[in-house]
Amino acid sequence: MGKNLTSRKEDYSKWYNELVVKADMAENSAVRGCMVIKPYGYAIWEKMQAELDRMFKETGHQNAYFPLFVPKSLFEAEEKNAEGFAKECAIVTHYRLQNDPDKPGKLRVDPNAKLEEELVVRPTSEAIIWSTYKGWIQSYRDLPILINQWANVVRWEMRTRLFLRTAEFLWQEGHTAHATKEEALFEANQMNNVYADFVENFMAIPVIKGVKSESERFAGAEETYCIEALMQDGKALQAGTSHFLGQNFAKAFDVKFANKEGGLEYVWATSWGVSTRLIGALIMTHSDDNGLVLPPNLAPIQVVIVPIYKSDEEFDAISQRANDLMKTFRDKGISCKYDDRDTLRPGAKFAQYELQGVPVRIAIGPKDMENNTVELARRDTFQKETVSVGALAEKVPQLLAEIQTSLYARALDFRNTHITKVETFEEFQNVLENKTGFISAHWDGTPETEQKIKELTKATIRCIPLDAENEAGKCVLTGKPSGRRVLFAKAY
Repeated sequence: MGKNLTSRKEDYSKWYNELVVKADMAENSAVRGCMVIKPYGYAIWEKMQAELDRMFKETGHQNAYFPLFVPKSLFEAEEKNAEGFAKECAIVTHYRLQNDPDKPGKLRVDPNAKLEEELVVRPTSEAIIWSTYKGWIQSYRDLPILINQWANVVRWEMRTRLFLRTAEFLWQEGHTAHATKEEALFEANQMNNVYADFVENFMAIPVIKGVKSESERFAGAEETYCIEALMQDGKALQAGTSHFLGQNFAKAFDVKFANKEGGLEYVWATSWGVSTRLIGALIMTHSDDNGLVLPPNLAPIQVVIVPIYKSDEEFDAISQRANDLMKTFRDKGISCKYDDRDTLRPGAKFAQYELQGVPVRIAIGPKDMENNTVELARRDTFQKETVSVGALAEKVPQLLAEIQTSLYARALDFRNTHITKVETFEEFQNVLENKTGFISAHWDGTPETEQKIKELTKATIRCIPLDAENEAGKCVLTGKPSGRRVLFAKAY
């Protein structure tokens, strides 16, 4: 598994694509725009899934599953949502194939098997879920409903890139129903905070919490909360969103409940989701020209042990020691692997685990056996040290925690040094072209100005930070009054 990666400075996009494939995470499939997630990439998703699932359940949510297909009439019920996703929808029109009489051995659509109503392959599940909630909700006693589903969705993207943007992707989507506006707003904020907590503490990626501008909101939402991260090439990536849907979907599907006074009210709603694009964020935040750099909390293999030997006797002795160490680490909840393959030399194994971002590597050779030591190497800094076997039970957990903290600190420093305040449009363009990153600028609050800036620079408003202070200023483009700064950036 040779590296030979294009350097990030030379071609960041090419570096990313090569790394995903060479690190054995994913590959393009026979279906245009869809990916095959390979075991190593899927193992990272499973670790993300397990941690998020725990966090969702701790906040009172339950998992359920809803159909992949949405009747077109249901999909059309909430107009803004339908309009927002219409161009990305795949549609099922027929339910059967038949032999083609003109082409032996080929199949064609059976013209007599047309569906009475066309089915949309879900790009998101609000429509099918709210049509279902109508049957679940009669009284305030039925609320709140706190549901999450782990699923796949289809959005017919024209330009795709593994993990970041594919026609089909994996995600989770939460859909909740509440009796009051205040409860729904609390839920939307709470889940955005859960995402921020997960991405920062588990993925070691610093994020900015904010709300989207009106034109960047989720279709059908009254407010979209988000977490925005900055990648090494200075582009932003939306890492998660949580939407306050108001009563829009309840009204579209006529979902009412009897309140305590006996009156009828429309239900208040939220939806929120993160997807396998988080794996793309992980790669682009931490990795280097030698391959993946994985935070220990997310690494499928946290520690790998590689034997260095010449004789069978040496191999047997090293294997015994490795197995003892494996038990020690596993007892401490550390995932580890002993690579005893005899088909690869130690150098090739080192290169593989460097490419795949295993946080800690232990090498054991004959001299180590004599001295009761090992060579300990960390992936993030390439530092090596000789450590006595007796010290490993304490040393390795400390080292993993140190790597996790160090990766976050490194990413935070990069992010903080790439937030630039500007006052003029000339400064805005200069930063965008030469420094990149987030641009903190005044905006007059109009969608027209926002669109004009996007047309001129390809930069969008990533978010209005939740901690943004009131600050009188002038819009960077129009010079009109502005009450606070927003963050612009080019984005994935």
